Amino acid sequence: MQLSYKPFLIALATSATLFACSHTQSGNSPQMSSQKKSVMAYGRFVPERRDDFAWENDKVAFRVYGPAAPLKGHSSGVDAWLKKVDYPIVDKWYQAYVDGISYHEDHGEGYDPYHVGISRGVGSTAVWLDGRPYTAHSFKTYRILESGGNNVSFLLEYEWYTPLGIVKEMKTISLPLGTQLFQVDSIFTLDGKPAELPIAIGVATHDEKAKVYYNKEAGRISAWETIDNFGIGTGALLDPSLVEDIKHIPSSVKDESHIWMFTSTDEQGKLSYKAGFAWEAAGEITNNKAWQTYLDSMLVKLKASI
Repeated sequence: MQLSYKPFLIALATSATLFACSHTQSGNSPQMSSQKKSVMAYGRFVPERRDDFAWENDKVAFRVYGPAAPLKGHSSGVDAWLKKVDYPIVDKWYQAYVDGISYHEDHGEGYDPYHVGISRGVGSTAVWLDGRPYTAHSFKTYRILESGGNNVSFLLEYEWYTPLGIVKEMKTISLPLGTQLFQVDSIFTLDGKPAELPIAIGVATHDEKAKVYYNKEAGRISAWETIDNFGIGTGALLDPSLVEDIKHIPSSVKDESHIWMFTSTDEQGKLSYKAGFAWEAAGEITNNKAWQTYLDSMLVKLKASI
């Protein structure tokens, strides 16, 4: 069984072409002064903040680190931006950053207290070998496929060294309106060729400040923690038939504690899953039980699409 999957012809493009094309497509930024209340799914490259890539819908927002991110203390994990408004905040918060106003403080729309560091954050991947994860640092190139309407979709290219060889992940992420979870459709290659690889999907436990929950038969891992007096649930969903194991692995090393879901790519190097979060202060999913119920409901939809 396979999850819903979109063609990846774009993955055949060269890195140089990807990066050049991405710059021509990142100009559909909403004008926040006139469209502040417009509800849309939106994403963009953020060169003014160390090459971040950020995306959002009416429920949630996310960020990953780009080529300009420092090597120390950064990785390819997914950051959660906690918003409590349905209109776009990405441009506004980054402009505030440029103006010296921190998006790590809540000015009425939400903020970014979620720490990623070198962790997997909200459901990023790692190649798992000999009991340890091998992860990319940050994306090398990007390409926006769709933004500014009912869905945002984009392609990120990651490449890193492992004991097996050079791994590349061409990761297409999509986030439609109305959901807490983004969809990942990836193609992995090893030394330039599609390969079956051992993959772990990780959800950070923030040095065990979060409590973990999982169900192998349901293809679900999740965590619930309190940040600044409000709860936040994070999690990932995978086709249960593809789940090989789930392990909660604490660590004494900062940012290395996770709940992991283990799987493998298929013969074409493909892997698909969902991941995301919910924040109590947003007012819709306000406790862990509601978060688990939400994930269960999304799992039913996921199975129906297989």
